[in-house]
Parts: sequence; C-alpha cells; structure tokens
Amino acid sequence: MKKHSKIVFITGGTSGIGRAAAKEFAKVGYDLVITGRRKPKLKEVKSKLELKYGVDVHTLAFDIRDRKAVNKAWNSLNPDVTSKITILLNNAGGAKGLDTIPEGSIDHWETMIDTNIKGLLYISKIISGEFIERKKGHIINICSTAGHEVYPKGAVYCATKHAVDALTKGMRLDLHKHGIRVSQVSPAHVEETEFALNRFDGDKDKAKIYNEFNPLTSKDVAKTILYIAMQPKHVNIQDVLMMGTQQANSTTINKTGRIYDK
Repeated sequence: MKKHSKIVFITGGTSGIGRAAAKEFAKVGYDLVITGRRKPKLKEVKSKLELKYGVDVHTLAFDIRDRKAVNKAWNSLNPDVTSKITILLNNAGGAKGLDTIPEGSIDHWETMIDTNIKGLLYISKIISGEFIERKKGHIINICSTAGHEVYPKGAVYCATKHAVDALTKGMRLDLHKHGIRVSQVSPAHVEETEFALNRFDGDKDKAKIYNEFNPLTSKDVAKTILYIAMQPKHVNIQDVLMMGTQQANSTTINKTGRIYDK
C-alpha cells in the first residue's frame, strides 16, 4: 500500500451521497475511510474504488447511533491513518416516516434524532479534537433544505436538520480560531439514494417520488462537496442550498415530467 498523504472520513459511505462523494474524492487522489452498517456494501465500495482509482480505502462497519461502537471503530484505525484525515464528511442520516405529530412513530423519531444529531456529534467530537491538535481540518455536514424550512408531516425530520444547521454554525464558532473550516451542503430532493426507500420503510411503491420531475442526483451533490473541499485554505464556503430546477422549495415542485432526462 502506498503512503497516505490526505484522507477523507465519510460516514454513511455505502450508498447515495456518501458513496458518490467517496468516488469524487477518490478521483482526485484522496484516500478514504468510509463507514456504514452493511459490511458487504462497504467491501463492494472499497473494491471498486481501489481498483479503479488506485487509492487506499479503509472501511468501518458500525452503527453511528451507538456511541460505544463509534469510539471502538475509531480506536481500531491505525494512527498513520487517523493522523492523515483532513476532511470529515458527516453524511450519515435520513428520514423515517411522513406523518403528523399525533400520528408519528416514536421509533421513527428516535432513529432520526439518534442518527442525524447524536451520531453526527459522536464522530465530530473525536475528529474535531484531532483537527485542533493539528490546527487544520475541514468538517462538511450534510444538512437539507429541511434545515432551512419546515414542511407538513415532516416536523421531526425538519427539526433534526435544523439542528444540523445550528450545530454547523456552532462548530464554526468553536473551531475557526484553530484554523478549522466548517461547511455544509443543504440539498432538496436527491435521487440515486436510499432516502425515499428508508423514509417509507422499504415500500418501493411509496418510494417512487421522482417520476414527475427531475431532482438533484447524488453526483450533483457530491461534486458540490468536492468543490467546497478544494477551495484555497483561506476560503470557507459556509453553506450551499441547492435544488433541482423544477423545485422552488420543499413543497413547491413543477411536476410536469422529467423534462431534463436525456
């Protein structure tokens, strides 16, 4: 294996935006640490990226909601790897259910809170400490348009993403004096992900929500993440709010067909 020079740590790297971002970073020579709960998926991503781009990919299989598992996974990494991590991409997250508060599932709420907020905090605490010691580093959080506005039947998911927005701003205040950049990307609807499938508990029919318009793709978001990461050291892009052309906000969408399909 070649000597590590720069490494990006990506949570939720087995699918969707996380997997697409791993590919974009690999293209420009970053080695990777990717995390997720599914070992076979991690193995698949590792094999494909190492073969195609000649980078080193380290995988960590754990549940981001489990604080002890997060710490154990981190401690399993070789110090030669942890010392070279320059970017943390907090991508792991998602929505569960689409219900009003009285109809909502508490299990769904706890999954979103534990993943989108607590999981982000668990890994950020560890890696930001490493960055402080080195006086450099970049944390990029995946937020959402739901972190900037609220829509019906999405109160808890929107609340968790508003929390991500607040945490991003708070981290920036805490860490800028150490030379650490903190950014976020806030996408609207994104296809080529498992977001809708997870939201509707695996119901493939309910998850078919992009038949009438062109949303963003995971690659679109990944390229934006890479753009943020590749800025000169004196530049910090704090937030990118992005939507497909047919979407004006979370609930206003021109559903006249997939007019941008080639």
